[in-house]
Amino acid sequence: MSHYKSNLRDIEFNLFDVLDRGSVLGVGPAEDLDAETARAMLSEVDHLARTKLAEPYAEADRNPPIYDPETRTVTIPESFKVAYKAYIDSDWWRVELPAELDGQPTPPSLRWSLMELVLGANAPLYMYSAGGKFAEVVHLGGGDGGTERDKLTAKHMVERGWGATMVLTEPDAGSDVGAGTTKAYPQADGSWHIEGVKRFITSGEQDMTENIIHLVLARPVGVEGVGGPGTKGLSLFVVPKYEFDLQTGELTGERNGVYATNVEKKMGIKVSTTCELTFGDGTPAKGYLLGEVHNGIAQMFKVIEHARMMVGTKAIATLSTGYLNALEYAKERKQGADLLNPGKDAPRVTITHHPDVRRSLMTQKSFTEGMRLLVAWTASFQDRVWAAEAIGERDDDAERINDLLLPIVKGYGSERSWVLLGTESLQTFGGSGFLADYPLEQYVRDAKIDTLYEGTTAIQGQDLFFRKIVKDGGRAIGLLTEELTSFLATDGPLTEEREILKSALDDVSGVVGLMINDLTAAAEDPKNTYKVALNTTRLLMMLGDLVVGYLLVRAGEVAAAKLADGASGTEEAFLTGKVASAKFFVSQVLPKLAAERRIAEKTDLSLMELPEEAF
Repeated sequence: MSHYKSNLRDIEFNLFDVLDRGSVLGVGPAEDLDAETARAMLSEVDHLARTKLAEPYAEADRNPPIYDPETRTVTIPESFKVAYKAYIDSDWWRVELPAELDGQPTPPSLRWSLMELVLGANAPLYMYSAGGKFAEVVHLGGGDGGTERDKLTAKHMVERGWGATMVLTEPDAGSDVGAGTTKAYPQADGSWHIEGVKRFITSGEQDMTENIIHLVLARPVGVEGVGGPGTKGLSLFVVPKYEFDLQTGELTGERNGVYATNVEKKMGIKVSTTCELTFGDGTPAKGYLLGEVHNGIAQMFKVIEHARMMVGTKAIATLSTGYLNALEYAKERKQGADLLNPGKDAPRVTITHHPDVRRSLMTQKSFTEGMRLLVAWTASFQDRVWAAEAIGERDDDAERINDLLLPIVKGYGSERSWVLLGTESLQTFGGSGFLADYPLEQYVRDAKIDTLYEGTTAIQGQDLFFRKIVKDGGRAIGLLTEELTSFLATDGPLTEEREILKSALDDVSGVVGLMINDLTAAAEDPKNTYKVALNTTRLLMMLGDLVVGYLLVRAGEVAAAKLADGASGTEEAFLTGKVASAKFFVSQVLPKLAAERRIAEKTDLSLMELPEEAF
């Protein structure tokens, strides 16, 4: 039986009942899709994910790729290759591509719902298949307008199924991308030679595709006006593993000078090759400037933003299947007597009868459902951006709210999922959860990377406050506050939950105001910036709890209305569970925000003044 347990009913409830995503189907760029087709798409991908894609998940972890240091190549396990081919042959990856790249134009909300299924079943498989999505970035020249060369390269990437990577991190720079030293030297023929070493490159080497296109950040040398210090001095280059004929896409047979010089041995997600890539060691690593513009970091952020949404979705999808595995086990595992019948001869009951197990299961359920809604709600703003772009316009408000929510999806989603998988899902199994006999052991290991990928949780917190709130002038957070305030001004059946939600909104707003005041005070005393930074991760998690609570109340009230209209059987149970999730989360999680606010208010500089030797 497959390790992966999906929740298609919850996905459809979010899309069509809570967020009314049916309204974006059949119109504009999604004119060829309707709700019935969307449901059919979800059903087909669900089946593929639970069967062929999920099948090699454990085996690929136990028998990871083999790196040959002599040839500097990687051999991927055969069972994984079979699953990868099944996904590529299914063409479902095309929902992430525009029509001009032979894709199936699909609203982001539906797109990410489909991809949740793939990521939950086998996340590394999705990562290896990223060539198509990266091709869109190449096609557009990273957003600056692709050249004819860029467009032809993107076409070959899609038609020939090439792999792709994003190449940022360097051994001595880490998360400080602006400290990168990889150099790019211009050549007489318009190409560039790249020299340097990059680290932690996902899918950097594999033997499933005939070519790999590396998108490499490097610092131009000897070119007036570019190549200076910091991130603004970086440019983005297209560097293929094998050189190819630009017109036909046929490989010339010439190996380019980019090689995997190491494959990391990791805690989890082992089938995903995380490589050290060396450029220009002996053989020149030939590349081309993307879009013929020196705008590397902005171009790369087109990839990073997608990657952050992907990582958050992956984390939440893993928590979902972790919870459903734990739930199944809890319903079958008999241990101990009911607390109300504790006699030594009392019948043994399944552990779902025990109060703390129920607390644990509802904790998992409410966070899972709330964060799934967080992804879909964020994607609903992407729907607005997508629809506006289709007619040559911009939806500025939607862009701002999406930007605000991305670090929450990635940072909050990954942090909560990793912690809950280890402290609640695995714990439900007791000692059995620590064994490889059950998938939870692998889920926990595989999920930890999500808090590190594409910027750690601390980086997401700083991005949220300094870029998405302060640099934005508070416009996005203002729009978010307006939406919650407007919702709370209406009447709904979950009256007590609405009152708690209102208090939580006040607490988060109070912390935002406090941090802005501290930042303002830094003009006179720069050390106040430290006070702000001591609370950025706190704000990230508080805002995540607030938004999830809001979305769960919305969903709970939709479910309550449907129950009032009459429901029976499994549908009644599902809707009752939605109301219970909202009530539990709001009563058990949101009151903690008041304590977080008090902690933020008491933050001082004592920690920063502590001698390093005292740690």
